[in-house]
Amino acid sequence: MTSPQTSPMPAPRTMASPALLLAFVSAAAFGLSGSFAKSLFDAGWSPGAAVAVRIGGAAVVLIIPAVVILVRQWSAVKGSLLRIAIYGVVPIALCQLFFFNAVAHLSVGVALLLEYLSPVLLVGWAWLMTRQRPRALTILGAVCAMAGLVLVLDLAGGQKVSVEGILWGLAAAVCSAVYFVMSARANDNVPPILMAGGGMAVGAAAIFGLGFAGVMPLAFSSADVAFAGDQVPWFVPVLGLVLVTTVFAYVVGIIATRGLGSKVASFVALFEVLFAVVWAWILLGELPQLVQLLGGAFIMVGVVMVRLDELRGPFRRGPGYVLDLEAVPAGGPVRGEEPG
Repeated sequence: MTSPQTSPMPAPRTMASPALLLAFVSAAAFGLSGSFAKSLFDAGWSPGAAVAVRIGGAAVVLIIPAVVILVRQWSAVKGSLLRIAIYGVVPIALCQLFFFNAVAHLSVGVALLLEYLSPVLLVGWAWLMTRQRPRALTILGAVCAMAGLVLVLDLAGGQKVSVEGILWGLAAAVCSAVYFVMSARANDNVPPILMAGGGMAVGAAAIFGLGFAGVMPLAFSSADVAFAGDQVPWFVPVLGLVLVTTVFAYVVGIIATRGLGSKVASFVALFEVLFAVVWAWILLGELPQLVQLLGGAFIMVGVVMVRLDELRGPFRRGPGYVLDLEAVPAGGPVRGEEPG
């Protein structure tokens, strides 16, 4: 009589401190976009124009290395071209389009809060697909992080509420969750520069197409802009948007997400809001309130909780049953591997 064989438990992701550091660096770079964009808006630029220049400029910067990688590794990456296109349309182009539509109906703070519901959506998606409730520490970390986000955005007081705006914000959150899922494949055969460069090219084409169709107004200006307490040429914040908050932030973010996994990386990305507050304080003189600093502490605690829970490895129920929340397929629920 032979004993049933059990499936080996997959090794949990290691702490990977370099990946964690890169995730914070990426969040800090993304957080600069608000300060750069605000100076352009004050000079007469429309949000759609800022998005178009940001993505289009990044595509120009990355197109040559992306094409070189594409040619050299064609046999390995040709099967991923559709995924790169989807990456450019959904996480890059549509996410920003939906966010700016939300801003048109809600305050920026509420719209940003709705977009950053993506970590909760990821936990909920894993719960739905696996039909297994996440462990208590993950749930508590999610609640703590989202509570901190509310405090950082300082949403106390009267806010304009719009059902249409809420729906746009939730749509942006879905696109943001797609970004983390598509970026998290640790053994992905698509190099980060090709993923970012190809995605930016497709996203730029989509944004300009929407602009020319009149869906997203495009208003540009060559006037000098006020930035960091001084008047600077318009191309200074544009270069910051393109090189720092897009090219650098996306490439580093993809590398970090592949090392950390979508769930943890999405929670670390919440620090983008905290970094945005700090950058606005330094560059625009907007001093953070005490409640925002308290919110930052809540976010940190929530991220630590989620990270510690993931380091415990996949949930295991009974002999031979393995459940990895990071390995949820798109096709349907995971039921685990029963003994053979």
